[in-house]
Amino acid sequence: MVSEGSDNETGSGPSRSAEPVVSEPVAQTAPAESDEQPPAAREEQPAPPVDPPPREGRHVAHPRPGEVARPRAQSIPDGMLTVEDHLEHVLRGIGPLAPYPQPLVESIGLPVYDDHVSEIDLPRYDQALVDGYAVAALDAAGATETMPVTMPITGEVQPGVSRPFAISRGTAARITAGSPLPTGADCVIPGSHADQGQRRIGVRVEPRVGQGVLRAGSDMKVGTKAVEAGAVLGPREIGLLAALGVDRVGIRPRPRVVVISVGGELREPGSHMSHDSAFDGNTSMLAAAVRAAGAIAYASPPVPDDSAEFERVLSDQLVRADFVITSGGIDQGHRGAVRRALQRVAEARFSEVGLYPGRLQGFGKVSDGNKPIIALPGNSVAAYVSFEVFALPALRRLMGRSPYRRPMVHAVLTTGLESFPGRRQYVPAVFEVTYRGARVTPVPHSEELRISQLAQANALVVVGEDETALNKGDTVRTLVLDRPF
Repeated sequence: MVSEGSDNETGSGPSRSAEPVVSEPVAQTAPAESDEQPPAAREEQPAPPVDPPPREGRHVAHPRPGEVARPRAQSIPDGMLTVEDHLEHVLRGIGPLAPYPQPLVESIGLPVYDDHVSEIDLPRYDQALVDGYAVAALDAAGATETMPVTMPITGEVQPGVSRPFAISRGTAARITAGSPLPTGADCVIPGSHADQGQRRIGVRVEPRVGQGVLRAGSDMKVGTKAVEAGAVLGPREIGLLAALGVDRVGIRPRPRVVVISVGGELREPGSHMSHDSAFDGNTSMLAAAVRAAGAIAYASPPVPDDSAEFERVLSDQLVRADFVITSGGIDQGHRGAVRRALQRVAEARFSEVGLYPGRLQGFGKVSDGNKPIIALPGNSVAAYVSFEVFALPALRRLMGRSPYRRPMVHAVLTTGLESFPGRRQYVPAVFEVTYRGARVTPVPHSEELRISQLAQANALVVVGEDETALNKGDTVRTLVLDRPF
């Protein structure tokens, strides 16, 4: 393994390299939960190959047969993985969850697995668009204000309560909007076009065939593709499917994600505090990020720096997990409870990655159930950045969502930035769109990584590995957080 250090970042650092597994989407410059789970947890299909755990020593990314070597920033030290190297390792180690039918409304925000073809006409029958009178247009031909055509009313049609109804020539039926058009009628005369009586009407405006009628299948015909495979269901798509009579739809389920933070000083929010303890903010932050991504989050109480205790908690939590996210405990030293435990119970790799904050990263699969686990640093800012860069793409792959990575936008930097070479730096910032275009302002920061500064941000400015300075007025790559994609 590579040499490891503390997962509490203190340094600084970060050009982007190509990635064969998943490309990093760049958008144009920004303009001026259901708990129901599948019977089988994972899809029965070949998954992307998982890189075997490396031997002790340096991690160097080598292209597979037929692949072109990925460009690598010159400033990244030998033995350190690029962001893309580690992300590829993570994405190759997981596959989409198996789809199964789920309740329609619970499927919001998830992609449809198969094309959905309408099995009915929409609407199913010719229906009235307005309140009025159903007639045959020919029977009221020549009607005028001065010479109205008089017709007897032979019945009334209302939506959902009437039996099949027919009118004979020269008669009319009172009808309510949404009601099926009676047999023998081919138009609906609005009440304002007739002298209305209890038993007879006088038509004062000559009608035309099809007036006031919504034809069967005019919205959608049988056999029409209503929703394409891969389309993400929103309120409008759900409304369409419901109107077509669909109550369940085949989708990949929301991943069940267990979040565990490790640290002897950590206490749950609201619990008793001693002089040397701290409230656990990471678990709530990461669980909220999991839910914001569309998955189901289970927050575990914090675990002390004890590998045996972490192993016990992990074993208990795996029964309800498709994916596990940890923060802290990945040092090589005495605070490396997660690292030591996973070396016993999982095929896991811990690596130095050219990322700031978040140099130390881990990923593997727990032997019990082959469940993927991603190990993030303990520092809150490093944990959040690592989630955004590595865990979020993994969750979207589990759900079958694409793109995996949050698209970047270009924005004008309002103040200069400095960075150390060799690591890609993600700088918390405030993104806004003004009449002059998209602008991004880094949050004032100190050398320490503070969660209060992260809380002020709605974006991350991306500084390349070979870039040591960005100047005011430069166009920079920016991840706009909390924006659906």
